[in-house]
Amino acid sequence: MKLYDGGRAPNPRRVRIFFAEKGLELPELVPVDIGRKEHLTPEFARINPMKRLPVLLLDDGTALAETIAICRYLEGLHPEPSLFGRDPMEQALTEMWNRRVELGLFSSVSAVFRHSHPSMAELEDQVPEWAEASREQIDDYLLILDLQLAGNRFVCGDRLTVADITAGIAIDFMKPSRVPLSEDLVNIRRWHGELSARPSWKA
Repeated sequence: MKLYDGGRAPNPRRVRIFFAEKGLELPELVPVDIGRKEHLTPEFARINPMKRLPVLLLDDGTALAETIAICRYLEGLHPEPSLFGRDPMEQALTEMWNRRVELGLFSSVSAVFRHSHPSMAELEDQVPEWAEASREQIDDYLLILDLQLAGNRFVCGDRLTVADITAGIAIDFMKPSRVPLSEDLVNIRRWHGELSARPSWKA
């Protein structure tokens, strides 16, 4: 296997953290420099026509793109420790919260970065109004997450799941996106501090 990797970009980080939480050694890493637009080259487009990272290239030539698809493949091969839930209820809750975070907080923070950060000006047709509209939604998503974490150690209960990885990376990505995290969100701060101390977070 080969993992086409985008360095500190959030989605490649999610996959590397997932590998680490599974206790799996990373496959051969193929660095793809987003800043240099290497993901937009014809060579990379033959691997992933969506021109996005990460991509897990299997030994039979199958190219798996999309972060959660890669993570589900790894979960199927290595079901323990479970990061998608151990039974139907846990699996449903994990799916629900991962989807809420990914389509809400993570997507909004990403939109702010992509449409307002100067480093993205050559990579995106930036729409400042989209960045501002997304920025206005972030507080609502953070409040929902903070309320969920008020009664739970992790997003879905007492065990870390893929929803924590998605949410944790979203919080990390707020810093380069220039979105402050309120001091009042004490549950998020407690949980994020615990995540950041895990060895996997250095992946």
